[in-house]
Amino acid sequence: MHLHILGICGTFMGGLAAIARAAGHTVTGCDANVYPPMSDQLRALGIALTEGWDAGQIGLEPDVFVVGNVVTRGNPLMEAILDRGLAYTSGPQWLADNVLKDKWVLAVAGTHGKTTTSAMLAWILEDAGLSPCFLVGGIPQNFGISARLTDSPFFVIEADEYDTAFFDKRSKFVHYHPRTLILNNLEYDHADIFPDLAAIETQFHHLVRTVPGNGLIVANGTDVNLDRVFERGLWTPVERFGAGSTHGAGGWSAGEVDADGHFDVFFDGALQGRVKWSLIGEHNRMNALAAIAAARHAGVPAAVAIDALSRFENVKRRMEIRGAVHGITVYDDFAHHPTAIATTVEGLRAKVGRARILAVLEPRSNTMKLGVMKAALPNSLADADLVYCYGANLGWDATEALAPLGDKAKVFDKLDKLVSQMVADARAGDHVLMMSNGGFGGIHARLLDALHRHYHEEIV
Repeated sequence: MHLHILGICGTFMGGLAAIARAAGHTVTGCDANVYPPMSDQLRALGIALTEGWDAGQIGLEPDVFVVGNVVTRGNPLMEAILDRGLAYTSGPQWLADNVLKDKWVLAVAGTHGKTTTSAMLAWILEDAGLSPCFLVGGIPQNFGISARLTDSPFFVIEADEYDTAFFDKRSKFVHYHPRTLILNNLEYDHADIFPDLAAIETQFHHLVRTVPGNGLIVANGTDVNLDRVFERGLWTPVERFGAGSTHGAGGWSAGEVDADGHFDVFFDGALQGRVKWSLIGEHNRMNALAAIAAARHAGVPAAVAIDALSRFENVKRRMEIRGAVHGITVYDDFAHHPTAIATTVEGLRAKVGRARILAVLEPRSNTMKLGVMKAALPNSLADADLVYCYGANLGWDATEALAPLGDKAKVFDKLDKLVSQMVADARAGDHVLMMSNGGFGGIHARLLDALHRHYHEEIV
């Protein structure tokens, strides 16, 4: 089968392309911006890429056009496909029909933590010798790739609630039909497609309806929004995780964390083992509990899963250290929702103690650009010592929104000025935390280079 993928350079569609190629299909694709690293990864797989949406691409005569949710009506190639009555489908639907239907799907859903938890789960299964397939919205450093197809019956997938395509407004995850489902948490997000939290809860309940009675739902036991989802109907056993669960002492919980970030894991009050790793933050401990529980459902004993996590290397762009100059450490993190920002800052604070944290934010997601979450930003950044915001291309006034932070918050509409100010402000022992769900204009390298020039030192 020949697939031509529209929007191929997105994380999900690029992963789908890699899986389709591994399955023996001919794959080509196009996107508005074909650039590294995804373009390099795809071309290395023998996938021919076209820049833009030229209608002439129908001349490739694929068996089916696989349409990403970046494509809208009015797109020249899509209009040509429709006018000629050519076969097309969405990425999630193609994956479900051609790959997932033969697999034990372990899906990871939730507003936060999907990528990290998916990576943890895939690694646990890998370390246990199960060689899972996976499709993750990031690059797990244990694997170095975001997607893989194997002969294993197990397929770990990051299950996104974003809509499927312009012609299918259901969430992507309703196509996956998981046997094992993790629900990490549920908050309001994606304000560009969901009018309110209740609309997202409806989509999550659509997902819950697809899990079989002999499957398992692993759910955050502290999240009342998930409780409301379950109140609409529940046909599958649930194991809950999280200390302070509203559902009693049962389920999965984590003990107190020590100075090295290690903690005990309990199930129904019984000790299962001790996770020994370098990851920081309560959110990662919750992610770990969910991954351990899901892996156990797939046949991996909790003790084996716990041991595997001692070798887990996290995902790129999750508190990833990009370099250090003159004792100033620069981190890259994907956080872009106020809750994720607060959790990320809190985790770094727990690691660095009283050292200064310089938080740098690009409000780039569709939700943030709309300003829906702007009132929550000051509290989410309160534990940082200095705050820098890149406020270009916003439909709201970032200076006004961050005013409650007083003089410690500064807003810039030029990246060069932002970098110059950080170089002037930073000093030895500081931790610079960059947060964006995009490339942020290569700011990490720009800052490290500017610091290097300023201090005339080698980049560590």
